[in-house]
Amino acid sequence: MSFISHDAHPRRSLAVIFASWKGLMLAISLVTALGSDYDTSASLFFDVAYGPSGPSPSALASRLTKWDALYFMHAAHDDYVYEQEWAFGVGLPWTVKALLRAGRSLGLAADGVVEPVLAILIAHVSHLVAVLALYELTMLVFASKRLAFVTSVLHTISPAGLFLSAPYAESPTACLSFIGNLLFALSLKQGDASLARHVAQVGAGAAFGLATLFRSNAILGGLLFAVEALKCLGAFIHGPSLRKLLNIIAPVVGGFCVLAGTIVPQALAWMRYCLVDLTDMEPRPWCAGLIPSIYTFVQSHYWNVGFLRYWTPGNIPLFFLAGPVLALLITSAMEVLRGGPLQPARSLMLVPAEPYRLFVQTLAVGQLLLAALALTSYHVQIITRLASGYPLWYWWIASSLSSKESSSWGRSSTVFMIMYGTIQGVLFASFLPPA
Repeated sequence: MSFISHDAHPRRSLAVIFASWKGLMLAISLVTALGSDYDTSASLFFDVAYGPSGPSPSALASRLTKWDALYFMHAAHDDYVYEQEWAFGVGLPWTVKALLRAGRSLGLAADGVVEPVLAILIAHVSHLVAVLALYELTMLVFASKRLAFVTSVLHTISPAGLFLSAPYAESPTACLSFIGNLLFALSLKQGDASLARHVAQVGAGAAFGLATLFRSNAILGGLLFAVEALKCLGAFIHGPSLRKLLNIIAPVVGGFCVLAGTIVPQALAWMRYCLVDLTDMEPRPWCAGLIPSIYTFVQSHYWNVGFLRYWTPGNIPLFFLAGPVLALLITSAMEVLRGGPLQPARSLMLVPAEPYRLFVQTLAVGQLLLAALALTSYHVQIITRLASGYPLWYWWIASSLSSKESSSWGRSSTVFMIMYGTIQGVLFASFLPPA
């Protein structure tokens, strides 16, 4: 048992636990046999992309390339062909294409059904890096090895389940978001006018910007930069100086880096669909918008995403499925924003002292916004996936497990995560809803 120790060998132990959990999830995906797939989209995708007489996908690629993964892999194989595909972030397809291009330039063979396999590898590596980055972030903010270890284990067994192993954007988004949070937290340890502080904040902005290329909700990381810029602006107004003025630059630049993750794909789509000869093709309706956004248009037009659009009687079961994760997101965030320690973990004083108090409170606001958007505007069931890239609720559960008064909360939450992740894995691999 000394091989797995949060005290002596935390990172090695996390890698062992990670490998064990991933082995279980992949075994579930491979041995799942609930008859024919609920939907034949996967088999049709492989026939169209690689030809009916072309190479057959591996069992793992076939089992994990389901639901939205089909759109990501189609974009990786053939680029964005149809307008509705722009609802899915460019980050994963671009990464797969770039790695394939690099491999071929080095003379490495890349024949057969390569894109899904490479995307699965990216998902696993990203998830492992996310686990380790979350450990370092927790150690930095709370200086507790046990809390950091348990938090990272909880992210490993996230209810996102197989979505963190499949050709999806969830793992890279969590990875880059945790790295962005870590860099931002590191910047707060540096002196106000130090170059290290400015570089770390810009680096954090770049990480969040890349995360936003994968999943649009990562833009909520920009709240950190907005709050920091306002804080620096307030300090400048209170006592103007050149040093205080320069301090505003780094969070502003970092914030623009985050925003670039949204602007760049939209600009590329605008050039493709809107800069056309009107005699050949009529511009799409979204081109005339005050802020033309193909993402907003296709989400609304093709996927029926919008304020309260998901509030229909037929979707009530999906709200119940999303309920536990929404409750965890809202409860943990509200506890932090009340200004005191989290109620289930008073002994740990989970709200940290300066310089991280405002940092953690800003994370809480972002988490609340995510929950509010999921309740009112998203397809609510995807919150179990989106929540995987937000650290605060993991901290809350981990701290609950360490408190005698509230350990039942922590145990119940952990059991839920394990059960949801495994059951969802069976459904996902069989192409059964929900997803």
